[in-house]
Amino acid sequence: MTAVPRLSIGLPVYNGEEYLAESLDALLGQTYEDFELVISDNASTDATQDICRRYAARDTRIRYLRLPRNIGASPNHNHVFTECRGELFKWASHDDLYARDLLLRCVEALDERPDVILAHADQAVIDGEGRVKVPYDYGLATGSPHAPERFRSMLFEPGGDDFYGVIRADVLRRVKPLDSYHHADRTFVAEIGLRGRFHQVPELLYFRRDHPTRAERANPSKRSRCVNLDPRRAGPLHPTPRLLAEYVWGFVATIQRVPLSPADRRACYGHLAAWAASRARPGAGERVEDRSPVDPDRLSVSVDALVAGREGRRA
Repeated sequence: MTAVPRLSIGLPVYNGEEYLAESLDALLGQTYEDFELVISDNASTDATQDICRRYAARDTRIRYLRLPRNIGASPNHNHVFTECRGELFKWASHDDLYARDLLLRCVEALDERPDVILAHADQAVIDGEGRVKVPYDYGLATGSPHAPERFRSMLFEPGGDDFYGVIRADVLRRVKPLDSYHHADRTFVAEIGLRGRFHQVPELLYFRRDHPTRAERANPSKRSRCVNLDPRRAGPLHPTPRLLAEYVWGFVATIQRVPLSPADRRACYGHLAAWAASRARPGAGERVEDRSPVDPDRLSVSVDALVAGREGRRA
């Protein structure tokens, strides 16, 4: 690894003891090694701190930061990004799994395509035991050279996990930090997409874990999810209608904020108006993991064969 690593991985975590070691093993076992892994522990009360310190003692690429209090998931995501130094950046989740070539293929894709600002890979949703629950065919037009088409697709198509792609850090610094209203991650990714096109690596390399203690499952209501994102959302000043209104306004503000031609800006507003009128459609905007489970034998690839071993490789 160079003195200043080319890639920074930011891993925000709170009480992640159940799956954290497995995810760290998958990240540290990557074939691409020129990265730093910055862990921001949001004042966990379980064994997360012990796990992180044990791994940091074994691998010099890890920097472990512990916050004195729980500031919420969104501020922690923003905080860990500010602590990173690489020209490329990726958020990682403490409970997901990553095939060994994920980082390599994404970095190669960015190197080969200077106009691409985010690279990610095919994914499948897995359950708590690592079994495939939902394989996912990415259908968003985020690779289009036309900003309004990318924006339209991100509004209307079921979302992938662009948020967890490898992103050019200089572009990400121009994006408004992640907020904490309902679906704030979607408006955040929409702004990235308006600033440049994405590239989808056509290999199954990312496995997003869905389990009962995952934040969205453990916080089923809009209010509880937003309070998890930021405790300051608790109380009567942040009722559900406000959280929804901020979501819609987030798209409007994004269109206003990003440098676009007048014609592209008008097209984006038109797509947003059509989207707002369509929200009564059943299943609109459903997430991948909410679809019906499938037989994992339908996949022609083994998760265990793709993901790194259970122990970090560097002492």
